[in-house]
Amino acid sequence: MPDKYVYPYSASDARSRGEIALWRESWRENIACAGDIQKSIANLYHDDRLDPECVGEMLEKYGFKRVNFVLANTIQYKDYDGRFSHENKEWAKRFFIPDNDNHRCQFVCDAHPGLVDMFARNARKAYEALGLFGAEHCEPDDAALNYEGKVIVLSPDTLKEECWSQQNQLWLCTGGFGSRPNARGRTVFATCLGDGEQTRWNRSDFCGVLKDEHLPDWAKEKLAQMNQPQEQSFGVQTM
Repeated sequence: MPDKYVYPYSASDARSRGEIALWRESWRENIACAGDIQKSIANLYHDDRLDPECVGEMLEKYGFKRVNFVLANTIQYKDYDGRFSHENKEWAKRFFIPDNDNHRCQFVCDAHPGLVDMFARNARKAYEALGLFGAEHCEPDDAALNYEGKVIVLSPDTLKEECWSQQNQLWLCTGGFGSRPNARGRTVFATCLGDGEQTRWNRSDFCGVLKDEHLPDWAKEKLAQMNQPQEQSFGVQTM
């Protein structure tokens, strides 16, 4: 799986953070990704059909995060174009694409908009097939919710793609100032339902509190085990 970081901030922000090298590497990779998507569409579109391999090979080369980032940037940049579907336009709005001091125009895919729309639809289907949790599976008004004692969803953006699974996404919040609504602190302490790891995160690393109807059976079993009272053993005192 590709491991090059998709830098989420603008070039100006990168300079102020001392991360301009990271931004530049990501920006160049975005440009390469947009160009390769364009070439792949040209090579694999025939008989009014876009070969499914077109999406697969790009995901294998660049990963979901970058492919989705480039596609969302393209659709946002060409939002005026009616050849992009309403569904894809709404999907693209979920992504924050920094202006990058007018650099973002350089990783817009210039293939036919109708074909880019088809490519984006297929990429979305591939992502949905992973079964990951997102904000749409969480309780609304996240800022007003107390996380403590609740199952919270670690954002796919926080995890490396090689770690993408529901088991790695679901955590039981055990405390921390960040678990409280509108708190100044950011720290959230939590236990992973998948493997029992206990660690700290920031509140912004999570999508929110998982709705009860989306809690899978395996997670319910884990919670039941974690909520069982610990048996206390007493040694036998001898005279």
